Formats: sequence, structure tokens, C-alpha cells
Amino acid sequence: MTSSGVDGKVLRKKLNKVVLAYSGGLDTSVIVPWLRENYGCEVVCFTADVGQGVQELEGLEQKAKASGSCQLVVKDLKEEFVRDFVFPCLRAGAIYERKYLLGTSMARPVIAKAMVDVAKEVGADAVSHGFTCRHSYKPSSSSQVRFELTFFALNPQLTVVAPWREWEITGREDAIEYAIKHNVPVPVTKKSIYSRDRNLWHLSHEGDILEDPASEPKEDMYMMTVDPKEAPDEPEYVKIGIVEGLPVSINGKELSPASLVSELNKIGGKHGIGRVDMVENRLVGMKSRGVYETPGGTILFTAVSELESLTLDREAIQIKDFLALKYAELVYAGRWFDPLRESMDAFMKEITKTSTGSVTLKLYKGSVTVIGRESPNSLYRQDISSFESGEIYNQADAAGFIRLYGLPMRVRAMLEKGL
Repeated sequence: MTSSGVDGKVLRKKLNKVVLAYSGGLDTSVIVPWLRENYGCEVVCFTADVGQGVQELEGLEQKAKASGSCQLVVKDLKEEFVRDFVFPCLRAGAIYERKYLLGTSMARPVIAKAMVDVAKEVGADAVSHGFTCRHSYKPSSSSQVRFELTFFALNPQLTVVAPWREWEITGREDAIEYAIKHNVPVPVTKKSIYSRDRNLWHLSHEGDILEDPASEPKEDMYMMTVDPKEAPDEPEYVKIGIVEGLPVSINGKELSPASLVSELNKIGGKHGIGRVDMVENRLVGMKSRGVYETPGGTILFTAVSELESLTLDREAIQIKDFLALKYAELVYAGRWFDPLRESMDAFMKEITKTSTGSVTLKLYKGSVTVIGRESPNSLYRQDISSFESGEIYNQADAAGFIRLYGLPMRVRAMLEKGL
């Protein structure tokens, strides 16, 4: 017994309905008829709004229907993205390889989670995406891992279809030919020389001149931040209010998570804040050079970590920083729903319970400088730290401490000298 697709072609496997991560670009536009042809299924296109910009959402329904989709589902995930994914990473201090604030890495699991939810809502038995490893500079190689690990964690019964691992299409020209053959309107857009990924947290740039790690990026590449040389000649002061390790206000005005990040992107962007140029180690093993713009995120990481200098003691900071490295690695590797990350997140939430207060920053031509911090839970005591006071801290107490603290070194030296 064999089953046939829409053109009478023998099916690879019969599926009922597939939810496709849809952008409206050439790749996902041709995936729609390919799924129908090869799996005999209905295709529900899904688009997540994670703050990539309204221009990328315009006309999607018409494009999806013209490609053969039975339905387009668009969900606004901006608040969920920042509240449930960005802010936990911010609280944890998770930075990948010293520089990367994980913009793409955090967005993939929130999108994939929504796809699983939509699959349940529409009665789909499969999900699909258009990520590929065909170019080393594309973010897709890591993204397909992030998507599929989320699918596995949240609904292991769903079939995952990844066309770029199955079909004969090898590049853009093949995709255009397939689209024309199947009467799919070919999206006519000016093709960027860079591979970009944008959401509310950041904008990444890869490819073209950036593939040479010795080449300086062109200034016209940047889209979220001005050239620091062209930034205002007067600094701007910003006060970030923080409650239990999470930002809640700007200059005393409380905002929702997404609104707060959006506002700081505007403020930081006009001062040239948050540009990062780095060579990172990809999940699949290769090295890749990328340039990231994260204006609001850079301001927030500076503020949150600075407040902890008041509210956490030495041992707490050291352990938190140590765990933050592993936390960032798990997020980068697509293991958001791994019990290990969730357990580490519980620790981060507990350790930052006292991290409430505010931090004042000076923004000036690409730099973020801390000029003040305060907290009702501050462990800093001026009466102890002052050089003038001796009531609580007695200088003479140091002698016994130093003798005991240095005892192992003294004993070793005695041994070496035969004493």
C-alpha cells in the first residue's frame, strides 16, 4: 500500500497536519508545497513576533496562502520572550564566551515552544523548520538544534520534518525553480549581503566581509546603534530600578519587560552602546565571526551585575559567576528545557532575592559607566569601610588573621628551608 501527495507522488510518510516555522522568505515559501507534495499533509504556517519589526510581518498571510498553506497563525511573544527567557538569563549573568548576550539562543526556544502549543491547538502531528547547515556563517546550524531539542522536551510524539536534510534543493536558484514550477510567488526582496537575525533583544550580523576575522565591519552594516563618534556630545544619565535581580523601571518609571528593553534599545542605540565583534565557537564545532548589537541588553547587564556588588558577598558572587558560565553554555546549546538549567535557574532566583535597589549609569559615545548604586539590602557599611573609623573594624585584629591565613605558606617555606 502506498499513499500519494498532491501531485500523485509517492509519499515519504503520510502526515495529517504540519506546523511550519514561517518567515515569508524564499526558503519557507517553497517548504509549504514541498511538505504537501512529499507528506500529503495540510500546512499551518506559524510566525512568532519576538520584536523583529513590523516590516517582517507585513503581507505574511497572503504569502502563506499563495504558497499553499491552509492557515497562518501569528503570535505576539515579545512579553513572554523577555519575561520568561531574557530576564532569567540576565538574572543569572549568562554571557557566552565573555561577550555574547545570547539574543538568538534565547529566542529559539520561545518560538519552538509556541509551535508545540499551536500544534496542539490545530491538531497537528508534526512540526517543520527551514534551518540548514549549508553555509558556515548562517546561524541555522545551531538553531535547528535549539528548535528540535525544544520539540523533544515538550512533545516527543511530534514528528520533526527538516526539509534541508531531505530534499534535493541545494541553493537559491534551485528554490526559485521549484517555486515557479509549483506556482509559488517568489518573494522579491533586496537580498542582504549579511545573514541577520533580529529580535527585541539584539541584532546579529554574519557573512560577507565578516567572514575574514581581520576585516573591520563597515559602518553602514549597523542598524540599531549609531557610530559612537556620531553619538551626542553630552552624556545621558539613566537610573535602572531592580527588584530581586530583575529590572523593573527606568528613571523611576515602571515598565513591562518588553517595553523596558525597547526603551533602553532606543536610549542605548542613540549613544552607540552595545556593539560586540567576536569570534565564537559554534555548537557544531566550527568557529564563526559575528557582530552583535545589543544596546538595551548591555545597559541592563551592567546595571544588574553592579547591584550585586552591594548585595552579594564574595563567596556568593564567585559561585554565581561560576554557574553563569554553564548556564550560558546550556542556553547556547539549545538546552533551555533541560532540568539542569531549570535547577540552576532556581538557584539564581534564590541567590538574588536581596538584589533590590537601583544603579545609575552614564552613557557616552559607546561607553556605559556606573556612577552610583544603592540598595536597602546593601552589605556595604560606611562605618566599617571608612578609613577614619575604628569602632567596628579594629586594625589590630588583622595580625592574628594573617598568621592563620598564611600558615600553610609558612609551613611549606619552613619545610623547604629545613626549619
